[in-house]
Amino acid sequence: MKTLKIIIAMTAFFQLLGFSSQSQIKTGDKIPAFSLQDQDGKTFDITRVLGKQPLVIYFYPKDETNVCTREACSFRDSFQDFQKYGALVIGISSDNVASHKHFATHHKLPFTLLSDPKNEVRKLFGVPKTFVIPGRVTYIVDKNGVVVHEFNSLRDGEKHVTESLAALKKMQ
Repeated sequence: MKTLKIIIAMTAFFQLLGFSSQSQIKTGDKIPAFSLQDQDGKTFDITRVLGKQPLVIYFYPKDETNVCTREACSFRDSFQDFQKYGALVIGISSDNVASHKHFATHHKLPFTLLSDPKNEVRKLFGVPKTFVIPGRVTYIVDKNGVVVHEFNSLRDGEKHVTESLAALKKMQ
């Protein structure tokens, strides 16, 4: 009985810190359908691009923070490489459209940023939190909407780019 109480207390503690029992999308899974507003306030519907090209979908915590900025600028600096593979790069965070517009303009980001203010798409993908910090996870998705590679690292934003390019190269 004492062990059960400890397990229940620990489960509640981890849920309070942001850990979730919802399963994260993994390699081999199809991505869910979703639509969100991009940095220009236009509705971006993922179903309109599925079947046309590979996708690099990366979830990040916050615009204009140190690691997130380095990550976004790394995607920017490698953008021609992503274009060589025909991949569409999409960044998603809970920041609003205006924040994304400023972030994209300030750092000359040539790719789509999507606003997920209620973290609905983040939850659909099962992107985990670390304590209260939203996770940083990148998914490489083939033309059929199937995840072929995933990378999860909160601290190493730039490695999301190298992992993505390596996965796209393997798809060739």
